[in-house]
Amino acid sequence: MVPEQQIEFALGTIGIGKPWGFANAEVPPERQAQELLERAFTLGIRYFDTAPSYGISEERLERFLRGLTAEERGTVRVATKFGEHWDATAGEPFVDHSYDALARSLDGSLKRLGRISFLQLHKTTPGILRSRDLARAWEYAASCGVPAIGASVSDLESAAIAVADASFQILQFPYNAVQTTFGEVLRRAAARGMKVAVNRPFGMGRMLYENREISKSDAFGFILRERFEGAILSGTKSVEHLEENWKAFQEAQEKVSHR
Repeated sequence: MVPEQQIEFALGTIGIGKPWGFANAEVPPERQAQELLERAFTLGIRYFDTAPSYGISEERLERFLRGLTAEERGTVRVATKFGEHWDATAGEPFVDHSYDALARSLDGSLKRLGRISFLQLHKTTPGILRSRDLARAWEYAASCGVPAIGASVSDLESAAIAVADASFQILQFPYNAVQTTFGEVLRRAAARGMKVAVNRPFGMGRMLYENREISKSDAFGFILRERFEGAILSGTKSVEHLEENWKAFQEAQEKVSHR
């Protein structure tokens, strides 16, 4: 670990909950999903990112968490979201940012996960960030003991609003060697002390398949050269790929620390 950066490897769990990924979108069976989560914990990964709209991701994470001792569970940080929901019948997500929908979503996440370290608004828009329904939902989250709130963003205007909101402690967005749209956002968020959760370090895998000259270590290294506190989310569904990604992350940290 590079102390001055305080960037950790986190497991994104979208792939164990719903079809996702560039090369193989298939959802793994339960045993494979649990083996992945258990191996992540054994490796030392303590940050798990999920969302209600990730299909059965929260449910699978719930079963994994139940198997931990109280002491082990105390070391785990779970980040989840509200605003995008899952229609199990249709097998697809839908968006509802009304107060009632946000509150019900949070209730469900708390019931499944027990404790939430980071709650982020999902499918963020500038209008929703300024809405009274969201303000009420944040108040409700605080009353439920949620310690840190933020947003997962995909547009620059929403990102700017979130960075300017002193109550937001975390911001999530995609950033990698071929998608640098949020580079300045990352630096502004870091400068004001926000935690940053970088997702899609490999562009859902597309980056590695389309450019064989970019290694996983190079992809992580590109992000690690930034200075911020937070995590890089690596979404995978197999133990083999998890171990490859973990090793590449360690190698990248070592290289960056000696620059």
